[in-house]
Amino acid sequence: MDWAKTAVEKLLTEADVKINGDRPWDIRVRNEDFYKMVVRSGGLGFGETYMAGYWDVDRLDQLIERLFLTKVVSKAWVTPTNLAAYLSTFFKRSRSAKSAAFEIGRRHYDLGNDLFVRMLDKRLVYTCGYWKDAKNLDEAQEAKLDLVCRKIGLKQGQEVLDIGCGWGSFAKFAAERYGARVTGTTVSEEQVKLGRELCKGLPVEFRLEDYRDLKGSFDHIVSLGMFEHVGHGHYRHYMKVAHDHLKDGGIFLLHTIGYNASDMSVDPWLEKYIFPNSSLPSAAQIGKAIERLFIMEDWHNFGADYSKTTMAWFENFDRHWPEISAKYGETFYRMWKYYLLACAGAFRARETQLWQIVLSKEGVLGGYRSVR
Repeated sequence: MDWAKTAVEKLLTEADVKINGDRPWDIRVRNEDFYKMVVRSGGLGFGETYMAGYWDVDRLDQLIERLFLTKVVSKAWVTPTNLAAYLSTFFKRSRSAKSAAFEIGRRHYDLGNDLFVRMLDKRLVYTCGYWKDAKNLDEAQEAKLDLVCRKIGLKQGQEVLDIGCGWGSFAKFAAERYGARVTGTTVSEEQVKLGRELCKGLPVEFRLEDYRDLKGSFDHIVSLGMFEHVGHGHYRHYMKVAHDHLKDGGIFLLHTIGYNASDMSVDPWLEKYIFPNSSLPSAAQIGKAIERLFIMEDWHNFGADYSKTTMAWFENFDRHWPEISAKYGETFYRMWKYYLLACAGAFRARETQLWQIVLSKEGVLGGYRSVR
């Protein structure tokens, strides 16, 4: 174990992280097995040992930020165990992406509406907020929803398709504020159930279906935080589906998390515990997928806002945890905390981005005016 401890301490020193130090980002080791598990399983072991309580830290988000900024993650995260996970998830995704489409719904979005109601804003928006002029999470999410409506030039009576609609946050906002008619699709039964309650009386339709089974044509299409579940091998087909269901002259707005470089791998811990069958696109992969289908009118990056968003989610989750702790248990609490705060650190380090991309079929006549 001594050699494992030495190896881990050496890596953490590169990020100015001390074992059992007194700074907010220093790790306190409670079980010495932490070292060999990290050496053996890299990032997967790092997350799993946190879930098991082998180590702790006052500011997990600051720790992860440091590990990314100093490139320690790229040096230590890929191990034989992780490589096996990469290959397994890649081939699984390639073989059966459509048959597995509803797995993300069952394993993540159907965890419990009680969890998400307590964690998210009042509109239940489970994507990055827009904090340009916002003072809190509710304001940031309303600003983001309005930003989307303005970017697509939404007008009263227009029909909008929301691919991956969640609990209907965009649909409800667009119907109430802009007089739109919205069709939302999701692979989560729990989202459909609660979404229909929240949008009762509005011109909003929820469909429990995979995007490849879509029917109809729409004035505009939006997709907010769903493209991350499509998979690298299916980006082109996804864009063809959007193209085929968008009316001429309409706008397709894609809102997605993205990587800085093209990478076919996935984070093994996130894949195993949070988002199965998911992956992040690069700008190059999106560009290739839209060739001869769409003209890119606008590309807006506000990835730094996702750190603020995930921190706000964690604060809500942590504050309301006593209300749901008996149902979910301590291991879930540590897993969810690791998920939210690790993501906050990664976005703050600019390791991952958040893009809103405005696409048209033939180009907006006279030119598209960017909205910010």
